Amino acid sequence: MIDFFAQHFGWMLNPTVLARQTLAGISNGMLLFLIAAGLSLIFGVQRILNFAHGVLFMLGAFVAVSLSSVLGEGGWMFALILVAAMATLAVVGAGIEWGLLRRIYNAPHEFQLLMTFALVFIMGDLVKLIWGNEDRSMNAPQALTGAARALGVTFPNYRLFLIFMGVLVAVALWFLLHKTRWGIFIRAATNDRAMLGALGVNTRWLYTSVFALGAALSGLGGALAAPVVSVGPGLHVQVIIDAFVVVVIGGMGSVMGALVASLLVGVINAYGVLAFPGWSVVLTFVCMAVVLIVRPWGLFGSPE
Repeated sequence: MIDFFAQHFGWMLNPTVLARQTLAGISNGMLLFLIAAGLSLIFGVQRILNFAHGVLFMLGAFVAVSLSSVLGEGGWMFALILVAAMATLAVVGAGIEWGLLRRIYNAPHEFQLLMTFALVFIMGDLVKLIWGNEDRSMNAPQALTGAARALGVTFPNYRLFLIFMGVLVAVALWFLLHKTRWGIFIRAATNDRAMLGALGVNTRWLYTSVFALGAALSGLGGALAAPVVSVGPGLHVQVIIDAFVVVVIGGMGSVMGALVASLLVGVINAYGVLAFPGWSVVLTFVCMAVVLIVRPWGLFGSPE
């Protein structure tokens, strides 16, 4: 028993390794939150599981890479690239909702799933036609390169920046949902869409704006991920799996649940790589299974 603990968990007795893995898990979790938050918003308001959300993330990464080759990779240019990626994906998301999804809200859920699943292949092929099959990369701005001391360990500045951006987006979403009239409509639609429409709210435009916001968050996540991942046509596959796991663990439609679940999944993955290298991927699904056994509607979700 002692040998087993020493082999798999001995690294936890090293404060430096523990702090480094914790920061790595939080930074990965914050990046995952940007994807899962939009996915959770869309499901909460429109009750659609958007399989194409991962492709929107990949598209945001490709937009960022392309803009960086034109504008450069300076600090202000990087900020402009992030804003441009969000704006581009917001337009794409609004177009998808207005042109396709708006026509199938009353269709069976199976048809809605097939529609978003088809978008994965269509948009995936469009990405290949525009950018090709080669993997691309993008450098972080000079101001975010290097490393800094955090929790007693040396940690990359860009990873700390990802944590900061995740916190910033979480605070912005909280303010939007709880302190604005539009946010009140979103929360009302999550609880009772029919009643909101009966009160005279233009639910069609509300749905379009929510889908655009979710797509913009996914695009921001892709642009932020571009300097730390290999940007290629298959980038969306693992991303959408992790995002769905996060949404299920946190609770369908709960942004707070998406934040907590993203951090939980990020830290579990970071610890699992050291504790059980061959089973690290499985640990996330084990966590999801345990949560569903205890709370089938997720940590912050509510029974239908």
